[in-house]
Amino acid sequence: MPELHFPIPPLADEVVLLRPWVAEDVPANVMAFADPSVLRFSWPCTTGYTDEDARAFFTWQEQARLRGEDLNFAFAAPSDSSVVVGGGSVHAIDLEQGRAAVGLWLAPNHRGRGIATRATRLMARWAFSDLGVARLELTCGPDNEASQRVALRCGFRREGVLRSHVPFKGARRDTVMFSLLPGELR
Repeated sequence: MPELHFPIPPLADEVVLLRPWVAEDVPANVMAFADPSVLRFSWPCTTGYTDEDARAFFTWQEQARLRGEDLNFAFAAPSDSSVVVGGGSVHAIDLEQGRAAVGLWLAPNHRGRGIATRATRLMARWAFSDLGVARLELTCGPDNEASQRVALRCGFRREGVLRSHVPFKGARRDTVMFSLLPGELR
């Protein structure tokens, strides 16, 4: 697959702007991942998240973008794009199979405002229209009720639980699988 390009103009609405991560975002990324709930649901390691982890993630995500596998976004305030409120991605892109996945997290002081739902809708529309996928997946831990609510608000359907699905924090974690097909986005 050819490399992915960030949408121009950027994906945005009046609540959230999705833009590439930049080196200046390392402190915001590290601070968000210091939050217990972000660590609980989004960081698969048993150790804390560090500046080095953030820089390694930024390098990895650029390589994944160039391979056409993932496009990672910083969620920013539309009024000031330097204010990072969370992050997300369209990932596990497989155009041959016509599917991809979305994932997201929000910094604690930006939750409860509809940002996650709006960002997920923006990523889903882009995946369907620009990538042409026929299936979009969203997965999360069974105890991640916030992500499940976002999925349902966007029109994803819960398909079931994948038992012992992924390595997570030194063990294995079950995963709840949601899917969205073209025309189902709410």
